[in-house]
Amino acid sequence: MGEFELLSRIRDRLARPGPRIQLGSGDDAAIVVPGGATATSVDALLDGVHFRREWSSQAQIGAKALAAALSDLAAMGAEPGEAYVVLGVPTDLDEDGCMELLGGMARVAGETGTTLAGGDVTRAPVLTLAVTVVGHAERAEDLVTRSGARPGDALVVTGALGGAAAGLLLLEQLSASDIDPTPGGSISDALLGRQLKPVARLAAGRTLADAGAGAMIDLSDGLGGDARHIASASGVALRIEVAALPIASGVAEVAAAAGRDPLRLAVSGGEDYELLATLPPDRLDAATAAVEKQSGVALTRIGEVAAGEGVEIRLPDGALLEATGFDQLG
Repeated sequence: MGEFELLSRIRDRLARPGPRIQLGSGDDAAIVVPGGATATSVDALLDGVHFRREWSSQAQIGAKALAAALSDLAAMGAEPGEAYVVLGVPTDLDEDGCMELLGGMARVAGETGTTLAGGDVTRAPVLTLAVTVVGHAERAEDLVTRSGARPGDALVVTGALGGAAAGLLLLEQLSASDIDPTPGGSISDALLGRQLKPVARLAAGRTLADAGAGAMIDLSDGLGGDARHIASASGVALRIEVAALPIASGVAEVAAAAGRDPLRLAVSGGEDYELLATLPPDRLDAATAAVEKQSGVALTRIGEVAAGEGVEIRLPDGALLEATGFDQLG
């Protein structure tokens, strides 16, 4: 496999560039005429850290890499625009495998209106993907940061929690049993899908931004850890009620089988890629209806913003659950 031949095959597979692209992949740099404001995020996935090749198809790996990066744009309420991909290829991955990986990425790009505008290919000791995504908004103030939460705001989350972490536990159990962990149709398979095939909540993010969300973050590292980022950036306290958390079906059973606390798994497991946001209380009902209509996912109030600092996760008996999350360097 030669670098230039692979790049040529990749360019042949790319969809038609979006309207902002004046010059796409194939030159020394892409030329984009964005207009308005842009939001840019960089994400990296490595074999053995964020995925395992023995658990995933190449297409699933490519799709997950782009979806995880786009989730950061969803948290800003941005419209997806362009993606730039650096692919680190190990010696045991051939050209067809690279093209399968690109196919998964191209599918997500097509579904989300993202243009794969460029990137690079290099040798690497393990399969590595570094994805830079650029999102757009008419004005900078239309983008939602982590710093706009205010005391009295409602704290809300999209979708359900704990599914991806439970899916990871299932993959570990299936791998130890030498069972092929291919998603199908049962609750267990749905949990596997949450881990192997995440979805960026782009429509929900734009809807929440339009509804007046003050602060927002995607739950890549777990509710407990990511909630702390909003509390710190906004200079407020977040109060979360465990009884209100929308926990995915099957999480309790999978956690129990693995000897894990299901509540801790749902709060700190990570990779759900749901959105945690704050909203003025008088906009909550309209936002809930709009998010379900525009994105097809539920919006659940799980707590409130208060004066103070830190994150308090309260159990039904009044005891507190430690607000932890996944630490990339921990």
